[in-house]
Amino acid sequence: MTRAIYPGSFDPVTLGHIDVIGRALRLFDEVVVAAAPSEGKHPLFPIEERLALIRASLPAEPRLTVKKLDGLLVDFVKAERAQVVIRGLRAVSDFEFEFQMALMNRRLASDVETIFLMPKEDYSYISSRIVKEVARLGGDVSGVVSAPVRQALHEKFAGGGAA
Repeated sequence: MTRAIYPGSFDPVTLGHIDVIGRALRLFDEVVVAAAPSEGKHPLFPIEERLALIRASLPAEPRLTVKKLDGLLVDFVKAERAQVVIRGLRAVSDFEFEFQMALMNRRLASDVETIFLMPKEDYSYISSRIVKEVARLGGDVSGVVSAPVRQALHEKFAGGGAA
């Protein structure tokens, strides 16, 4: 059985993330979506809320779990008895950073592989940062996030217009 970990901050989870998760489920027996607290990034949503939004945005699938990621990714991968780390690549600009992270993870745990997956072209421009900015300014994010995330963004920015 091959278990893959898809780590990220998911602040918030987007349809691009969900697309990558679906692709990973076609390739691996189990997928664990691992949300990191990322306090240094000053997240909009606290970790528990992000975990709930991820769960609410995904289909019921017994091969899919959502967990909090604390500490080093390679330690989490080993604790979860996984063999693969999934990373999404939207554009060439993502590759350099992701490549460096993959090499560092390989140095720390040579038996853990990193697989890069690209989302559907319709989602290649989406980032959580852009989604938050559009929602904050009252723009429509319905085509780039799930209904639960859209509602949560609307509640966060209720004074600034509809999300």
